[in-house]
Amino acid sequence: MVAVDGSDYSRKAVDVAVELCKRLGSELVVVHVVQQPPYLFAAAGISPAAMQQYFKDAKEEGWRYVNEALGKASDAGVNARGEVIERAPSVVEALTNYALSEKVDLIVTGTRGLGSFRKLLLGSVASGVVSHAHCPVLVVK
Repeated sequence: MVAVDGSDYSRKAVDVAVELCKRLGSELVVVHVVQQPPYLFAAAGISPAAMQQYFKDAKEEGWRYVNEALGKASDAGVNARGEVIERAPSVVEALTNYALSEKVDLIVTGTRGLGSFRKLLLGSVASGVVSHAHCPVLVVK
């Protein structure tokens, strides 16, 4: 399984995951998580219509990332499928729970994603997945 978020690190993770699957003859599962916005959005008086639009746009963007990765897999002759997990309170929990439910053998993720803490050596999602996954995790830099 490879987690995608549109970042350069995510794209590198896809390249590594595709190559591993090609060499091993494995199926690739590409996953993007749409996180539930912080409670501050609701407290700020964001309208329900605006929230619906946010989720619609975020889901479409997630599918763009997933489809980009699926295209790379297809070009390499790798069997792949994709999933966008919506309205997850925690990206880490969504990824690790999905991996467990799908009996994933390996999770591949980028070192850092699109989060605001660029100076961290290991991003919070990557770190959380490493800490909580039921299976090995390969973090790609």
